[in-house]
Amino acid sequence: MLELPEFYPPEFSLDLDNKGMLVIFSGLPGVGKTSVARELARQIGAVYLRIDSIEQAMLDATNGSQPVGEAGYLVAYAVAEDNLGIGRTVVADSVNPLQLTRDAWLSVAKRAGVKAVEIEVRCPDAEEHRRRVEARAADAPGLRTLIWSDVAAREYHPWDRDHLVIDSASRTVEDNVRLIRASLSQD
Repeated sequence: MLELPEFYPPEFSLDLDNKGMLVIFSGLPGVGKTSVARELARQIGAVYLRIDSIEQAMLDATNGSQPVGEAGYLVAYAVAEDNLGIGRTVVADSVNPLQLTRDAWLSVAKRAGVKAVEIEVRCPDAEEHRRRVEARAADAPGLRTLIWSDVAAREYHPWDRDHLVIDSASRTVEDNVRLIRASLSQD
């Protein structure tokens, strides 16, 4: 067994075959997916890709004069594939609202020859979800905060395949990360 330096958390395991995996987070804004995805990435030492950050940087680069459209996702797919190709685990954080985007993430994993795990974060308590959206502040420079009507009107297609569903209303971030890590270690 390889001895790990002290700065790794005790539950950290080093993947010596450098295979990596793609962990794909999905869910409406305000459900808590970014909190869970960030913490998971931090704990396992994964590359963390957040669509909101990519899209905001693209908007900043053009002073908002160019619509981002699908470009943010396309950039994230390319960066994810590059990192998967060198054996990194990638945690992708996005609304991922359409079957098209979900399939595109799976294609990234397939091209890279790695396992993909799809996780949908939900906040089934509508009042709590609304409270979170209305109380949240932008956590990145320039990032626009949404209002509840933006979230309620958001296009979000139902899933047509098995995936891990996380309830952020009844569990803490730490509990959800433990649940995801347990699920990942079983696969």
